[in-house]
Amino acid sequence: MKFGVVIFPGSNCDRDTIYVLREVLEQEVVTLWHKETDFDADVDAVILPGGFSYGDYLRSGALARFSPIMTRIAEFASNGGYVFGICNGFQILCEAELLPGALLHNASRQFVCKNVYIAPDSKIAPPTAFLPKGRVFKIPIAHGEGRYFADRETLARMRVNGQIIFRYCDETGVISELANPNGSVENIAGVCNERKNVFGMMPHPERASDDELGNTDGRLIFESIIKFIQGNG
Repeated sequence: MKFGVVIFPGSNCDRDTIYVLREVLEQEVVTLWHKETDFDADVDAVILPGGFSYGDYLRSGALARFSPIMTRIAEFASNGGYVFGICNGFQILCEAELLPGALLHNASRQFVCKNVYIAPDSKIAPPTAFLPKGRVFKIPIAHGEGRYFADRETLARMRVNGQIIFRYCDETGVISELANPNGSVENIAGVCNERKNVFGMMPHPERASDDELGNTDGRLIFESIIKFIQGNG
């Protein structure tokens, strides 16, 4: 497979993502600069990595949403291409209205950086379709604006359509307020669009994908995405 990783001014997880894709998962990777207006037609998936695009001025993702590359990404997604946003990338996709909802300031009004547990919700979205059944995943978070919000009508549609990918939980899989690190509505940690080809999550799977880190739960998420796309290519 061939991945395109977008680099915005302020991206700081792009190299981590490229390393995991290229060195750990042995996939082909190209970098996409935010000012580009096009990319190779043979790119199978585009990843918007974490970081602080444009210094998070105004609000996270609000300026990156207007980068020239985003017009091409919207077209790519409209044509069925796969797009994955991680942390700041998730924020950008919501700002660009490629994903429903919004990411607000954490309920604590503080930056949160720690390991959390997430439970798969949708069984048919690329990041979860091939995950081991009946277990939770330990993935790091690092954000100040990660509180997912959507109105009741939107949430109702998302539940019906299987658009909620992950929910925050404890290590036993119990979803509760105590396990919610940022105040996200319904403990939501990741979502996708109705077509299941655009998806985003606040936790960082690329930071839990290398044996050297002692945690490879994130690698399983990338592997699920790869298997899904290869099976639907």
